[in-house]
Amino acid sequence: MSTSTPHGGVLTAPDRDPAPPRRRRGTVLAAALCGLLGLGLTGAAGYKAVTDHRAAQRTLTPEAAYRKAASLWHSTPVDTLFPPVLDGQGAGPGGADRTWTRIAPAADAACTEALAADWQALFAATGCTRVLRATYTDATRSSLVTVGMVFTPADATVMDSLRGRLTAPTGYGFPDNRRAAWTASVLAEAPVVVYAVSAFADGRRLGAPSPAEDKMAEDARGRVAKAGLGHEAKAVADLIERTLRGLAVSPQGRPVPQTSPTSQDPQTADPQASDPQTPQAPTATREAAR
Repeated sequence: MSTSTPHGGVLTAPDRDPAPPRRRRGTVLAAALCGLLGLGLTGAAGYKAVTDHRAAQRTLTPEAAYRKAASLWHSTPVDTLFPPVLDGQGAGPGGADRTWTRIAPAADAACTEALAADWQALFAATGCTRVLRATYTDATRSSLVTVGMVFTPADATVMDSLRGRLTAPTGYGFPDNRRAAWTASVLAEAPVVVYAVSAFADGRRLGAPSPAEDKMAEDARGRVAKAGLGHEAKAVADLIERTLRGLAVSPQGRPVPQTSPTSQDPQTADPQASDPQTPQAPTATREAAR
């Protein structure tokens, strides 16, 4: 019986990891510069965000707000300028609550398309940038109210020349011989004239439209006064004015909450009657029916 001697293993040194290549000094320097540049850009972006936020929160001066308001016609959504629903608490005759629903918003129009000849003549001195209009109906759908905004590039001094000179405006969706009561005012906070004119929804013909304040008087008589169409025109105009004023003075361009409208100084009218036209239902056409 023979025995075999096992082969002895050869002892070798353990494998060593290869030495990492030496980085070049230029590569390290480039990486450091990139890191510093990234930090600088991040810091600059953060600083700009902070300064922009502070600027947005800063209250505008009256002059800056006035200039800003001239561009609200194209920088503000239509649902903000003309809310789908207007809530007039205490805005009706005897302090009754009223609600109006927008039924016919119009596309913004050139002044020659949307304004009657007498209004075009009035705005010759101020200039006229654009006209925005929409028509509302009350909860009973028995009345219509067109409300409009006439934007101009004029300053406050020139706009003051319009006070007391505005005549009965045209409607949108109903002709001139359906107009019942109207109101128009020059805003102090913006180069804008806001107007409203009411009508019966059944298309009945009326005489010359009357200033809304006349039909809101306690001793006012006639079907327009009894139906509250003076209150309708004045309340809708006041609610739209308040929204526009809030947009003009707000640094973030946010509308102020709607509140009950208040009375303003009345304006005298010099209305011009139009030729009778066939009654028609309000429609969202490009131009106001006249």
